[in-house]
Amino acid sequence: MRYLLVFLAFLSISFANEFYAKLEPIESFQVKSAVSGKVIYSNDKIEGKKANNTKIIEIDSYVDRIDLQQSSNKLKAITQMMEIEEKNYQRLLKVSSKSGYEKDNQKVKVINFQTTKADMLIKIANLKDNIKKKKLVEKSNYIYNIAVKEGNYVTPGTLLYESKDLSRGKLEIFVPIADVDIIKNKTIFIDGKASDLKINKIFDVADSLHISSYKVKIIVNNPEIFSRLVKIEFK
Repeated sequence: MRYLLVFLAFLSISFANEFYAKLEPIESFQVKSAVSGKVIYSNDKIEGKKANNTKIIEIDSYVDRIDLQQSSNKLKAITQMMEIEEKNYQRLLKVSSKSGYEKDNQKVKVINFQTTKADMLIKIANLKDNIKKKKLVEKSNYIYNIAVKEGNYVTPGTLLYESKDLSRGKLEIFVPIADVDIIKNKTIFIDGKASDLKINKIFDVADSLHISSYKVKIIVNNPEIFSRLVKIEFK
């Protein structure tokens, strides 16, 4: 009986340092629309593939582009008129026969044009930003899901697509608080084989579900297969 108890105690210690986790991409993203508009392009062919500076979604920006062109023309006209009024003001300052009232009125004209120009610059910046937000390009992430189709109308907050960073993987396990210090300097075994992996981060606040455990993250470089169950041991 004594030997049996010792054996069971040994088993419980070994099991405490054995965990299972699913190998997941290092980051997953939900890309949502920041603007309103009609979807004029949805690249459903890239779904399930890795992007390479690929256009994923485009929202109609025709009106914005016309507005931008006309606003740029207006800005040039405003700038020219402001320069003319500024020159007139400088001339008035040199004419002693002109009253202070006339000079102040001319100064107000200049200030009004300066304010109008500032407002137009803000409008142009907003239009450029809106146009940029309506064409979504992914540099290198894996496109997991395209959530909208051509012809759909979207509003701010609408999910457009989901992507994942496959450059690295992560394993997340929940270790009993009492065992955290024990595993810090141990070798990490993956599926029974010793590895050079290290603990990336220990979240030293108890998890809301695993209330007596800390979440431990392990980073895996250049993983070949994701979403597989991995056995993790600390020895």
